[in-house]
Amino acid sequence: MLEQMPVDDPALNAPPADAAPERLPVVPLRDNVVFPQQLAPLAAGRSRSVAGLQVAANGDARVILAVQKDAHPDDVALDDLHPIAVVATVGALRLLPGSGAHALVEGQQRVRLRSFEQDGDHWSATSEAVADDEASDTESDALAGSVRQLFAEYVTAGGQVGPEVAAAMARAIGPARVADIASAAPDLTVAERVELLQTLNVVQRLRRLAPLLGRQVEVASMRTRIHDDVTRTINKSQREHILREQLRAVRKELAELDGESDDAEDLTGRIEALGMPPAVRVRALKEVARLEQIPSASPELGMVRSWVDWLLDLPWGEPPAADIDIDRAAAILDEDHYGLAKVKDRILEWMAVRDRAQRRAAASAAAADAASSAPVTADGAAEIIPAAIPDHAVPGADSATDERRDRGVDLTTRPPRVLQTPILCLVGPPGVGKTSLGRSIARAMDRRFVRLSLGGIRDEAEIRGHRRTYIGALPGRIIQSMKQAGTVNPVIMLDEIDKVGTDFRGDPSAALLEVLDPEQNREFSDHYLEVPYDLSKVLFITTANMVDTISPALRDRMEVIRISGYTEAEKLGIAERHLLPRQLEQHGLDNGELTIPHDTLVSILRGYTREAGVRQLDRTIAEIARKVPRRLAGGVASVVVQPAELSDFIGPQRFEYGEAQEVDEVGAVTGVVVSEVGGDIVTVEVLAIQGSPDLSLTGQLGAVMEESAKAALSWARVHAIEYGAPRDFFDTHALHVHVPAGAIPKDGPSAGVTMVTAMVSVASGRPVRRDVAMTGEVTLRGRVLPIGGVKDKLLAAHRSGLTTFILPRKNMRDLDEIPQEVLDTVEVVPADNVQEVLARALVDAPAQRRERRTGFMLPLRGDDPPRPTITA
Repeated sequence: MLEQMPVDDPALNAPPADAAPERLPVVPLRDNVVFPQQLAPLAAGRSRSVAGLQVAANGDARVILAVQKDAHPDDVALDDLHPIAVVATVGALRLLPGSGAHALVEGQQRVRLRSFEQDGDHWSATSEAVADDEASDTESDALAGSVRQLFAEYVTAGGQVGPEVAAAMARAIGPARVADIASAAPDLTVAERVELLQTLNVVQRLRRLAPLLGRQVEVASMRTRIHDDVTRTINKSQREHILREQLRAVRKELAELDGESDDAEDLTGRIEALGMPPAVRVRALKEVARLEQIPSASPELGMVRSWVDWLLDLPWGEPPAADIDIDRAAAILDEDHYGLAKVKDRILEWMAVRDRAQRRAAASAAAADAASSAPVTADGAAEIIPAAIPDHAVPGADSATDERRDRGVDLTTRPPRVLQTPILCLVGPPGVGKTSLGRSIARAMDRRFVRLSLGGIRDEAEIRGHRRTYIGALPGRIIQSMKQAGTVNPVIMLDEIDKVGTDFRGDPSAALLEVLDPEQNREFSDHYLEVPYDLSKVLFITTANMVDTISPALRDRMEVIRISGYTEAEKLGIAERHLLPRQLEQHGLDNGELTIPHDTLVSILRGYTREAGVRQLDRTIAEIARKVPRRLAGGVASVVVQPAELSDFIGPQRFEYGEAQEVDEVGAVTGVVVSEVGGDIVTVEVLAIQGSPDLSLTGQLGAVMEESAKAALSWARVHAIEYGAPRDFFDTHALHVHVPAGAIPKDGPSAGVTMVTAMVSVASGRPVRRDVAMTGEVTLRGRVLPIGGVKDKLLAAHRSGLTTFILPRKNMRDLDEIPQEVLDTVEVVPADNVQEVLARALVDAPAQRRERRTGFMLPLRGDDPPRPTITA
């Protein structure tokens, strides 16, 4: 181990002060300063620095040690160095594997740099010797004595100074010598030591040293007091431990040892075996120690014991390494759910990435173990290496670095990257299998599954728990779910996350931000536990019917996967493979006792259900299955339900399957809407009333939809004449636009083309095709803009038996998500403008017009005589 040791005698080969300038090799120092007559170890990392040391060692052993003004640049010039440097002699030189070197240098005298340049593979410089401005007077002697006394107090207070340095200070003669020895004190900063090196006036140097050493004396004294306090505390703890062990032995001999102490020992052993993080383990052991001190009659005893029990019941440590079988997982997902290819692909992709990450981590760990015995050298500039010498030999060590090193922090190793677990949000209408999909994902990954319903939660404490100070306090639902799962990597489904509310008790959505953020949930803080808990290994899956009610910050942390409604073929497949066998089992029916043929299932789908999911279909099959045991009890061997017999089992047909309208009508256009229960069709009706021009809107239309109606009317007033409308029609008639299901609020711009088509139809008297549905936003120029919810709207048109669907041309890219069976039965017509929509939607003008029984008024044309207005 190398020590810092100044010497009294200068080297014999030091040049005289009045010698002519000569060129010597230079080693720039980054964060270290060497003073005259100081012996110090040196580490060089730059190739030019190593070459300079080699040149000096092979020559007269002299080298110039100059301090850089900025420690970062590798290439330096004369302006990058402080002007005053030190000529030193190189003692032992040892080259390290690679490009580094260690040397022992001894400072000789101060010099002033004159030139600096690169000389081959090393730096060299010319310099001139400078003498200390030393005046032998009373002031300098007094200052030297004061500094000598302060240095002695610094050593006595515990300063990191070797005994050789203290002895050299005691033998030092002259103020300059005293100043140089004191300037090398290891607790001074690099900037302070550079300032002292550059100061040639000895009196000024001593004046600067006095307060610096005084401060270090106070710091060293305080450090010594703290160390003594810690030592006394440790000794006291050891004494108490010995006394308690003796007391326990006495009680055991007297057969008076109660169960509480045994219980405390058991708790301590369980805590040590659980693999808790160090901070949590220390906190738990501290609370267990408190149990022995709390009187048995104190209510705090139960609170502390409950807290310890919760910690012990939670899973800790690393999960066992599991082999991920992608093919098996895909088979399980296909077995449990029909369709949902996009969701399955996303889960399988994540599992494949997880498998590769685990394999790579294992390979990296093996490589790290193999390389752990190899020597490691720092690639840096010439500097004192703290790991190779004691702390008192590192004058320029940074205090923050020393503190982290004292805590055992490895400053050379980057923390390993942790694979983030995605937060999946399954969005779709009710009954499409979002919750059951979470169970299948857990089964495919061989993980525990926990479902947590968030519907109606309004209190933040439901997520984070209550403080222990409250009577009956418990952890939040997240921690309770982890206890229920019993493993650190379960699949937790947060169901109905869009139904979370907020009131004066807080916002649960804000508390969920930490839970669902992969960057934060490694240290989730529960108010009850008050210790960090790692949720990063949990696969969170959330479900929602719609994303609009989820806060934007929470939505941004999740990967939204939309699950639209099923097609008729998919519903039939789900009914035959899943729903019917499950209902047979739940109603105690054997195979063959109840048969529902394929045609009957089709009739149930078309006549008794109209939904995006299959929940109503499941209830309908259950209603049929409930009636079978009674018939079997009457002597019937088996029941086969034919389509014509459905009314006997589940009553009359509830829905009409087919076109939205029975006939082509004027002013009635089929549109499509999307809600939290999926897509559906709606008929937009427009009625013309003779009188002053006006526009009435009914059906609980929102502000955006009202603006769409006004834009549609403006376009129709300008262009309706091109489709056969009288020139003054809109000046003599008021329009009433109604969207049925008036009890349901509606909004959005996608009904623009529907309303403009209905307005042109009622103005021109041309009916609208009953088999056509349409969607799209319309502008004043008649352009058709893209909209959202294309898949839900197309599925709704398909369920209703419509054969033509007019869609904005820019939405044609969304057809990739549409099942092929829908595209085979529904013709999708792209449209860029309203003219293309009307050309496909309006029926050619009939040869003979007639009044419609629905009450829509046919417009007057040309010289037609006035006719009475027909109103609904």
